[in-house]
Amino acid sequence: MSGDATYIATVVATYWFVSISMVYLNKVLLSSEEFSIDAPLFVTWYQCLITALICCVAGKAGEITRKLPHHSYNQVNNKNDGGNTSPTPRISRKSSFFAQFPKPEFSRKTAKKILPLSFIFVGMIAFNNLCLNHVEVSFYNVARSLTIVFNVLFARVLLGVPTTFRTISCLFIVIFGFAIGIRGELGFSFRGTLSGILSSLFVSLHSIFTKRVLPIVDDNHWKLTFYNNVNACILLVPLVLLFEWNAMTAAVHSQFVSGLFWLAMTVAGFFGFSIGIVTVLQIKATCPWTHNISGTAKAAVQSIMAFYIWGNTPTVLGVVGIFTVLGGSLLYTMVKMSEGKTPTAPPLTNKNVDNDEEERVELVPKPARV
Repeated sequence: MSGDATYIATVVATYWFVSISMVYLNKVLLSSEEFSIDAPLFVTWYQCLITALICCVAGKAGEITRKLPHHSYNQVNNKNDGGNTSPTPRISRKSSFFAQFPKPEFSRKTAKKILPLSFIFVGMIAFNNLCLNHVEVSFYNVARSLTIVFNVLFARVLLGVPTTFRTISCLFIVIFGFAIGIRGELGFSFRGTLSGILSSLFVSLHSIFTKRVLPIVDDNHWKLTFYNNVNACILLVPLVLLFEWNAMTAAVHSQFVSGLFWLAMTVAGFFGFSIGIVTVLQIKATCPWTHNISGTAKAAVQSIMAFYIWGNTPTVLGVVGIFTVLGGSLLYTMVKMSEGKTPTAPPLTNKNVDNDEEERVELVPKPARV
């Protein structure tokens, strides 16, 4: 296998590992008898806190690396040594991984301007964890499948983007698969499914409003990630105290004193931060279309593995619903390819959620040639 092929395979495998692991680990934290705590909003709050702290640490590291010169070596002709060439150090400014992270600064004025987006962000991640808390992992992708429908709907209503018949046909396939999946789910949870629908709705709104808010933070996605998660930590506190105070007091002498519980919580927060990075890495290593197809294939594997790992009982309608939803999503990508849309990379922001429609590269019309 060539070097490029090895790198691509490594990046795709990393994307699959991080994405699937984040869903499975969050499910353990939310519903395992041994490790879970019946407080999905608290779990969400802690993961936002971890993300904000990672942004601070990465920003400090980036500030340091930007100040340090980096040495590279060039072959130069040494006239004092008979014209022999020798490696001579040359100072260059090679950007490191941490150079992309801005200096961690917090402005109350900026945080206030971003607050409307943060409300949407909180709704997105909170309802996602509520969905995962109440539905089986095998049904999770079906419960969250309507994001693509809301994307097209809001693009039409809020942005005036025209919708073709073929696109609408793909959406009906997704909706049909969603309905079949519900009929085939033995442990159907209305509360979990409703949370999945609401999370999908907020995901679509988040994508639209992110573009409007980015200029406030100099179009820097990591600044937006930092402010969003700091605001979320503040907004979630009253919700946690109001709805989950009893669950938290019950966990004071159990989960809260368990090092393994806090380790799992921290790792889940790290995966939530990492999913944005590996998503963009996969897009750069392959192409946006391949990323969308990879995400669809990953969702299928994630759902099928869940039947074995969690012991969910598969039904004919349940399995048909999963593959109908994923098939509709794949057809949507192919339709956009045939319509000549130009894919653009999604904002590199932490979401603490895993949903392939959310990670799906946005498709926008090609600019007209002049």
